Amino acid sequence: MIRTMIVDDDALVRLGLTDLLDTDPGIEVVAQAADGLQAVERAAAHRVDVALVDVRMPRLDGIAATVRLRALPDPPRVIILTTFDLDAYVYDALSAGADGFLLKDTDPAEILRAVHLVAGGSAMLHPAAARRLIDRYHATGHAQAVTARSRLERLTPREHDVLLLLARGDTNADIAARLAMRESTVKAHVSRILTALEVTNRVQAALLARDAGLGG
Repeated sequence: MIRTMIVDDDALVRLGLTDLLDTDPGIEVVAQAADGLQAVERAAAHRVDVALVDVRMPRLDGIAATVRLRALPDPPRVIILTTFDLDAYVYDALSAGADGFLLKDTDPAEILRAVHLVAGGSAMLHPAAARRLIDRYHATGHAQAVTARSRLERLTPREHDVLLLLARGDTNADIAARLAMRESTVKAHVSRILTALEVTNRVQAALLARDAGLGG
């Protein structure tokens, strides 16, 4: 069972998302919060696997909340759910440790799929918005590229292959099929890649790969 928390200052949005998540027998809503401060408090009080977090909220916004949530001893994975597909704050949230973001008008079935994917360790980014967001707000400067490339040099050739596919958005199952390896082996490679690159999740690894010019 995937334990979820909904974080949004709009009560109707919280109600709608709760109704949606409750239709999936594999998902349970264990907490709700109206702002980032409540989210951190309630995540600390409940074991939360995945938090769906709005960006713009009073007291503590979604970016700052993501940082604090990811710093908890048993941190939940975070999906940013926003109206603003080109908002710079969403990129900041991904950098802060979110595992993905979706627009609020995303098809309900895709939201449910995102919860399952993120709970399983994959990333879930709205395809068009994610590409535009990264291109616009993640400009690669020379010093940034040099740092990224030096980190990539820590990877083995096989890990480099895995990172290339990960940066394209492939799931562990996709990577396993493309590289003819077990999914458990892919997971082990991904874990070592995150450690070597000094990042906390797949999204940050993909951004670092883009900084280094991997996969163009």
